[in-house]
Amino acid sequence: MTRRALLVGAVGIGAVAMMFPFLWTVVTSITPNGSLAEGPSLLVADPTLDAYRQLFTSLPMARIIMNSVIVTLASTALQLVTGSMAGYAFARLEFPAKPVVFALYLATMMIPLQVLVVPLFIQFRDWQLHDTLFALIAPTVASAFGVFMFRQAIRSVPKELDEAARIDGAGHLRIFASVILPLIKPALATVGVLAFMATWNSFLWPLIVIRSPELQTLPLGLATLQGQFTTRWDVMMAGSVVSIGPIALVYLLAQKHIIAGVAHTGIK
Repeated sequence: MTRRALLVGAVGIGAVAMMFPFLWTVVTSITPNGSLAEGPSLLVADPTLDAYRQLFTSLPMARIIMNSVIVTLASTALQLVTGSMAGYAFARLEFPAKPVVFALYLATMMIPLQVLVVPLFIQFRDWQLHDTLFALIAPTVASAFGVFMFRQAIRSVPKELDEAARIDGAGHLRIFASVILPLIKPALATVGVLAFMATWNSFLWPLIVIRSPELQTLPLGLATLQGQFTTRWDVMMAGSVVSIGPIALVYLLAQKHIIAGVAHTGIK
């Protein structure tokens, strides 16, 4: 019992330590003329929403949020479609040099984004597609990590189910849609949340390819606050709360599936 109490206490302390920065962010955003000079505090004498009003009046936040929603949802949906279909191909189909192709595909995960941004920008500029939402979505259509996750999840599905469906006359597309997808929901949730978070928080690529203020995403919009409100930390924290909220909500809704998906695919 003592050991269990110590373990619970340690986990509780860790949880409080992890949550404190987020709580401080929220508190600072509702503090009148919030400042970081006074040090961290969770007590607010006269809470106010002036920072949020200032945020939405100084920036076209509705448009910025809509841009982020469009890019993030499109990118996440496309990664789920392409990743699950490629994972099915690597897990179930036989074709020449499959291990080599899969290894080369995974090797792309070792290439940092900083190496790719210049050739990507030149390519989109030559195609006259830079400074568009399409330029933000296109490079994220496929994910090597997503393909790996789906391949591992599909390989854990018994092949006897495929054979039973094939006896009933089902082809690969029917097997994939009716047999495989319902059984890999944890992997779908895991890849979906990770793709959502990566795209929602993406900053470097939008910074390079986007020039029009009306096409800015949330990370770019929040970066402009540092120039406009150097000492208005309450406004900056309000922007952070607006940015963090959707990610936290998506993660909380899919938390159970994420844990099952990571455990199911053997990733520790």
